[in-house]
Amino acid sequence: MKKIIVPVDFSEHSEYALNTAAKLAKRYGAEVLVLHMLEMSDLMLTASEGLQYEKAAYFFKLSEQRFETFLKKDYLKEVKVTPVIKHFKVFSEVNDVAQKNDADLIVMGSHGVSGVKEFFVGSNTERVVRNAEIPVLVVKNKLRDINFETVVFASDFSEESIEAYRKAVKMFEAMNMKMLMVNVNLPNERFKSSIEIEKLVVNFFTKADRNLDRMEAVHYVSDYTVEDGVITFALKVGADIIAMPTHGKKGLAHFFEGSIGEDVANHANLPVMTFKI
Repeated sequence: MKKIIVPVDFSEHSEYALNTAAKLAKRYGAEVLVLHMLEMSDLMLTASEGLQYEKAAYFFKLSEQRFETFLKKDYLKEVKVTPVIKHFKVFSEVNDVAQKNDADLIVMGSHGVSGVKEFFVGSNTERVVRNAEIPVLVVKNKLRDINFETVVFASDFSEESIEAYRKAVKMFEAMNMKMLMVNVNLPNERFKSSIEIEKLVVNFFTKADRNLDRMEAVHYVSDYTVEDGVITFALKVGADIIAMPTHGKKGLAHFFEGSIGEDVANHANLPVMTFKI
């Protein structure tokens, strides 16, 4: 891990993300790119040409000043930090910054949920997660440490999720983490017999790894919802992170149709890492 991007809006939750990124950077010797996306679209549309430049210069300077204050953290003293300010029209452009800088990970803070779905719906976090080609780590609170040992990767073991699985394996092996995989069986039209699930898993690993070495790391649980099954299992095994595949702009992966993936992230107190299919 060489470069970590942290999009910030100078809020408390973006500081949680920055703090987490700093811990990761110290452990892996990575550089942290702190990114503030400065929205100028409304100004550009309503101002005259001369005034456009003046307003753009003013807000750019203001962001620089806020950056200077925001980055005065003791935990950043031993970290290589590069502040980046970009104009943007849509928050999905964070992925463009990640690609141009050959970043390995995006770390974002989120408010989570308080009775209603706030985590992904209409949020900048959602836009980043759904557009990012690299893994995105979402945190909702200040992590005491990043001694991550165990990750639970939720999967439906479909062929379309193989690429996300490979990305996850690469990431977690580099972080020296133990990866457990979980499949949630539901009491509805998605219900599968044990034989059906095992055939699906065998086919998955045969195509993904060309061996069945990871079969022992697969766990099957039954629950009324996927999110409850994933979170309950993660807590049971003492996981440090929950991971899941996402389907980018097309919505969440088949396993996480509708709001299931969002609900997992919403209700889990653990950090959540996503991998694009």
